[in-house]
Amino acid sequence: MKRRIAAVVMMLMMLALTGCGSDGSTTVIVTSPTIATQIISTQSIDGDIAPAITPQIVQGGTSVSAGIDPLTLAEYRAFLHFPLGGAGGVPPNATIVSATLRIFINDIRPSVGTIPFFIDLISFPPPTLIVSDFSRASLRTISTSIFQSDFGNYVDIDVTPLMQEAQLLPALPDFQIRIREDLISVGPGLIDGIITIDDTTVARAPRLSVTYF
Repeated sequence: MKRRIAAVVMMLMMLALTGCGSDGSTTVIVTSPTIATQIISTQSIDGDIAPAITPQIVQGGTSVSAGIDPLTLAEYRAFLHFPLGGAGGVPPNATIVSATLRIFINDIRPSVGTIPFFIDLISFPPPTLIVSDFSRASLRTISTSIFQSDFGNYVDIDVTPLMQEAQLLPALPDFQIRIREDLISVGPGLIDGIITIDDTTVARAPRLSVTYF
């Protein structure tokens, strides 16, 4: 009796793992386990650029800025660097399931309206930003918006398309992004403005969460 029960259980397990196609063939369904990791941006490389009459490049500070300053009308673009190699990184042959960028907004100016932004996947040679990185060609771009309610809060942005692009051959050794105001979409309900992103403690530093297999 025990052998009969064991045989029935085994048969049910086999049926659960296989399915028959229309041509009578058997397909085995295999589910790959996913791996989740979190990568903190490299503060010493993170920075921003404002190409005014005298270009301003700041790296290694406690924050980075992106957008148009409503007082000076200077445009700032923020740069974040996430190393993908080593322990806790993402292998170059990984299949990306999801990727989320988390940033903490220290400041928003002006104090009314919604500011539209582009997030570009780029590749700039670390560790030093140069003026031409401000307009360096983007490998892929997504759009997002920052709301007044985001002031003093964490903001999670889906960057899965950018991370998937970074994994294409040849895979990028680092995940590097540029945050800039979306000047095309400024209009009704959307304004020019500037945000400041915290880059201090581990808790508030820009963070990339990736799930892959």
